[in-house]
Amino acid sequence: MSPDHAAGDENGRLIQAVAICRDREAFARLFEYFAPRLKAYLMHAGAPAGAAEDFAQDAMLTVWRKADLFDPSRASAATWIFTIARNRRLDVLRKESRPLPVADLSLLPDEPDRPDDLLSGAEEAARLTEAMRRLSPDHIEVLRLAFFQGAAHSEIARHLDLPLGTVKSRIRKAMIKLRIALEPLRGLE
Repeated sequence: MSPDHAAGDENGRLIQAVAICRDREAFARLFEYFAPRLKAYLMHAGAPAGAAEDFAQDAMLTVWRKADLFDPSRASAATWIFTIARNRRLDVLRKESRPLPVADLSLLPDEPDRPDDLLSGAEEAARLTEAMRRLSPDHIEVLRLAFFQGAAHSEIARHLDLPLGTVKSRIRKAMIKLRIALEPLRGLE
């Protein structure tokens, strides 16, 4: 059994413990694992950081209240929880009469990967890490802020006390360097 599949089974058991006996420790473990992932997912889907955190907490509260509705034969724990978060966000957008974002199903977690997919992903991550090591500290900093912390370009400019154009230029140059560093390797796949 793959580690992801085992984790999925464990998360399903934790949800069932919440449903059956309102197990606070089980819920705390679920919250600790899923809340940051939900926030990142929601930010990637377009929610501002504060709103994403609120949606994530609201989704986890829904998990607490509706754990008895979880059916592991219909969906994995991760899929069920991420769907709750996505639906809560869409409900708020509807109430605010905002246009709904186009669904990007590629953002939802899939069922556990096969071992060869996991190995391929690990190799790709290692290549990306090596390519990142070749970047200048300035490039690494703007990429870290933009992609790993979800900061807007204007926020990065304020944080680093740089002109907005410089931030955009550094991000663009860093991405070009990464693409060049990774391109020859992608051609071999």
